[in-house]
Amino acid sequence: MNADFHRILTLLRKEKGVSQKQVAASLGISQALLSHYEKGIRECGLEFVVKVADYYGVSCDYLLGRSPDRAGLTLSVEDIPDSDEPGKQNIMQHGSIMPVLNKKLITNSLHIVFDMLAKGCNASLTKEVSSYIMVAVYKMFRKLYGLTPKNQSTMFSVSKVRYSQLCDAAMHESVADIDCLDQNVDLGDMRPLEDRDDFELTTQSLAENYPLFYSSLQNLISNVEDTLGKDSGKK
Repeated sequence: MNADFHRILTLLRKEKGVSQKQVAASLGISQALLSHYEKGIRECGLEFVVKVADYYGVSCDYLLGRSPDRAGLTLSVEDIPDSDEPGKQNIMQHGSIMPVLNKKLITNSLHIVFDMLAKGCNASLTKEVSSYIMVAVYKMFRKLYGLTPKNQSTMFSVSKVRYSQLCDAAMHESVADIDCLDQNVDLGDMRPLEDRDDFELTTQSLAENYPLFYSSLQNLISNVEDTLGKDSGKK
């Protein structure tokens, strides 16, 4: 069984907010056996995988860690083109494909974003978009770095108490500045947008201009909007 299966199995149950006893009863197995599946102590059969997929409303590919898309869009690492040097830092560790796959989706999508910025030739817009992305990466790196108390905080000059809120503020400021550029108001030192035709896009032009990267952008959009849809349903 895929190394991601037991982890995803546990996460889906916790996300659903149900106990092992409830899930086991619904799936027709003992709680002890479900516990073994979730811990990776025992492997289940394909029939059980199908039952679990139906129970949680996800695809078998998602359960097995073969796709980041819950509905069943199947992508292999090889299906997504490398954006960096061939094979560079694309080593899968601990049998998990998810970090590598998501890295490719994000990196390939960023190629399109920064190519659009290059065509737009607006230094202010490039600065704000780049700042937003860099702060987001910085924040997530610090979150991961902080998961282990042994890691030294001296690597950073901003305290761990302040950095998260300051990151949010900086990202909101970048969005506000981009909105000002869009509306040509309160520009200050920022250069106004001139030729907006540089940002005119269609799905056809995206596919033609970015044949290697457009599929990654499509999948990223689908994954994010799937998440946003679930979040809006919780409110």
